[in-house]
Order: sequence, then structure tokens, then C-alpha cells
Amino acid sequence: MSIPFPYRVAVVRASLLTGFAAFGCAPDLHAQRSDDYPNRPVRFVVPYPPGGNTDVFARLIGARLSERLGQQFVMDNRPGAAGTLGAAMVAHGAADGYTILMGTFGNMIVAQALNPRLGYDPLVHLTPVCSVASPPGLLVVHPSVPASSLRELIAHAKANPAKLNYASPGAGAWNHLFFELLKQRAAINLVHVPYKGIGPATVDLVAGHVQAAIASVPSSLQHVRAARLRALAVTGEARSQLLPDVPTIAESGVPGYRAAGWFAVVAPAKSPEPIVRKLNAEIVQVLQTPEMRAVLAQEGAEPNPAEPQAVARSIRGQIQQWAPVVRALGLAGSS
Repeated sequence: MSIPFPYRVAVVRASLLTGFAAFGCAPDLHAQRSDDYPNRPVRFVVPYPPGGNTDVFARLIGARLSERLGQQFVMDNRPGAAGTLGAAMVAHGAADGYTILMGTFGNMIVAQALNPRLGYDPLVHLTPVCSVASPPGLLVVHPSVPASSLRELIAHAKANPAKLNYASPGAGAWNHLFFELLKQRAAINLVHVPYKGIGPATVDLVAGHVQAAIASVPSSLQHVRAARLRALAVTGEARSQLLPDVPTIAESGVPGYRAAGWFAVVAPAKSPEPIVRKLNAEIVQVLQTPEMRAVLAQEGAEPNPAEPQAVARSIRGQIQQWAPVVRALGLAGSS
């Protein structure tokens, strides 16, 4: 899921100017109270390279927290292993409130199912601070497909089993899992064609070499508006504000289907509860700012802040939903 390039560059440049040399203080492992928190810089780990939506969300939140709390929230990009390298570092880091992580669908929801030797358990080694947003995906097809709705696509797929292909940026990617869930719920058979990234997958989809995909709303929008792709349904529980006339998958004949991206700020397990609650309250305020709402709107999403306990329930529920999908595909060990 992508953020428009000019905005992405501006955010990254502004954040980098805050300086990465703010970690001159030795860690205070005894910081437990929230009244003087933070009294030194906070490391905000982003488990992906600079410039993507995870990075942009974290930088905006971190910049506003720095303003509100009077200490720098310094971005620490730790990409690798599909977002799990940075997550593992935080999971086994000091539980003092001075290291936090931008958790995602990949490193919090499906990582352990994809890799049983992950090295951390999201439910054991990390504690939720505040959810951020759940951007939906968009089911699109090439115009050559004789379907103007999801119902028609399902009927066509059932009449032509294994004759339609769908693209994804790779096995285990959210796009792949969202489409496989649709196949299970609708009892249809389309052949998965994995690519090395969403860019080449989109190129082949627009060219008609593959017939369908589930992609982010922003990455598909220009092609839909230019009639190079046809939007059939949104994967989330509500319609996208960017495409309000496109129904959800659940509305389109697959009741109970819901699949969306997942972003939340998390911290090492056993982080002091007063600090977690203080961060939660501050992030809730940040998410309601016009700037943050505008960035999330570019993803067709809205802020969805929640109390830590509610976020924990969401993590458990989503793990229970997606682990069987991963197992059924035989993907364990692919991450």
C-alpha cells in the first residue's frame, strides 16, 4: 500500500532533519512513571526502508509526538526479513517505554504462521500501544474479463475453473492472502502468479497477461479512472472513501469476508502500563489531526485508534483468522 511520492519525500526529508544523533543518553532502565515521561529521546523502529507507507505513518506520528511531549521520537529504520527483523529487535529490547515499533499486518498478524522459527511471538513479546489504521485492498480485473461485478466474476470463475490468473507481489504477501481468502469463501479456483513486487505485477495486469489482483486502492486508482482496470470490490468492512461507488466484497455476495491492512504502535512486553497509556492517549490525539487524517485518506482509510486491550483482542482475532489460511497454502517457512 503506497503513499503519493511527493508527500512521501517531503515527510522523509522533514523527519531526517530532526537528526539521528539524539541517542546520546544512556538508557534509564528504571523509568517507570509517566509524569516525567519521556525525559530523553524515544526510538521509533520502522521495520521497512524509508519512503513506504509504514515509514511515512511512523514519521508523522513521531514528529507530532515530539512536539507534544518535548522529546525527539527518532526514526530507526531496520528493514529486513519482511518486517520481522526490526520487530524482533524491539520484541527483545528493554521494556522501558523508550523503544517502540510500527507493527504491521506482516510482522504482527501473519509472521509467525509464515515462519514458525520467527524468534518472537507477537502475543508474548510485544504489547499493543495504539492502533493506527486498517487500509483496505481493492479487487481489480483487466477489462477483458467478462465481469462488471464480483458476482459476475465468481460465476465466470466457477464456469472456467483454473483458467483465470491473479497476480500478487509474492507468496505470503497481504495481496496473496486476501485473494486466497476470497477463493476459499467464494469456492472459486484462480491460479496464483507471484511476482517480485507489486510494480511488475501491475504492469502485467494492465497489459492483460494476468486477469485479476487485489492491490492497494491508491496504486490502482489511476488505472481504474483511466479504464485500464475495472474495480469490482473493496476488501474492508466499509466502502473506500476514494471509490464510494465500489461495494465491499461482503456486500457483493461473499458474506462475512473482511480483510484489511493493519498498522499499530507496539512496544516490548512488560513496558510500564502508565507509559503505555500515556502514549496511547497522545497517539489518539495525533491521529485526529487534519494532517494525519489527510495522509490516511490517501489510503482510503480513516484513523482507528483503540485502547491497548482492544488492540490485543484484534491481534488475537486476526491471527486466528489468518493462520489457517497460511497453513492451508503450505506457506510455513516462506518468510
